[in-house]
Amino acid sequence: MAKTNPGRFFEDYSIGQVMDHAVPRTVSGGERALYHALYPARHALYSSDEFARASGLPESPMDDLVAFHVVFGKSVPDVSLNAVANLGYADGRWRKPVYAGDTLRSSSEVIGLKQNSNGKTGVVYVRTKGLNQRDEVVMEYVRWVMVRKNDLDAPAPETVVPELAKVVDPETLAVPEGLDFSGYDFTLAGEPYRWADYEVGEKIDHVDGVTIEEAEHMLATRLWQNTAKVHFDATFRPDGQRLIYGGHVISMARALSFNGLANAQMIVGLNGGAHANPCFSGDTVRAWTEVLDKAETAAPGVGALRLRLVATKGVVDFKLKDDAGKYLPEILLDLDYWALVPV
Repeated sequence: MAKTNPGRFFEDYSIGQVMDHAVPRTVSGGERALYHALYPARHALYSSDEFARASGLPESPMDDLVAFHVVFGKSVPDVSLNAVANLGYADGRWRKPVYAGDTLRSSSEVIGLKQNSNGKTGVVYVRTKGLNQRDEVVMEYVRWVMVRKNDLDAPAPETVVPELAKVVDPETLAVPEGLDFSGYDFTLAGEPYRWADYEVGEKIDHVDGVTIEEAEHMLATRLWQNTAKVHFDATFRPDGQRLIYGGHVISMARALSFNGLANAQMIVGLNGGAHANPCFSGDTVRAWTEVLDKAETAAPGVGALRLRLVATKGVVDFKLKDDAGKYLPEILLDLDYWALVPV
């Protein structure tokens, strides 16, 4: 019997199937330091214990996307080892902050299946949950991924495409216990702009750009223990290129958004997201944001902004799709999320 894991193929999934993913991971200050080394991340709440304590938290938590990457990486061997591409996200919620010393594990349930017309691939929809050492859900999200078939003669499953809310209801957003921005220090945070300064429909060019390199991408993808073949094996794609992990683009764009959104401190909801086009080494990532909505929260001094974060290949002209509704070729990422900001 072969003892190596070839990964699941499309025909290996079934609706309701639950996969408890292997290798829990204890996160530490090492993850924080590497995250800041890999991305130009500067949000104060994730940089300073003292700033976090002044905001009502016991210490500086891990960046929300550290939690996302770790939880996502656990799921790859079972969900997307044989993926062609990760396609999108929806209905994501950060339930609790993750602190140094927490141990994360994840579990996924198959909630949708759809074989593609070519008969060679299919789309798998999963709801993934990340839990800490106290079995508390720290985050959850839905994603869908295109996966190869191994047996092309395997019958197509019944098509099930889950109905997903287009927007996470802001009244259900989990504001961390104790979070209080009533004494927020705008000088230390880096910008003076608060909740009231942002208008729905406003678009922000984040100005800066970062050229993606193989070295950083390889380090990041290994750091998150993401084992998907398309990210490592240049022979796995017909074009002979390694696909940049989509989460790497998400973190890069989020870090670039500091310039103009330095006070969008915490991500608490993921309404939707799409990796519109592939990213490869040598591409220069730039970013812009559109303010989609605003909401109040019950926490003192804390408001929420619904933001559309767009990552592009080297150009920012605030255009997203063509007349036919298809993403323009320079668009890498379209991410719709809720962030907490001082009122």
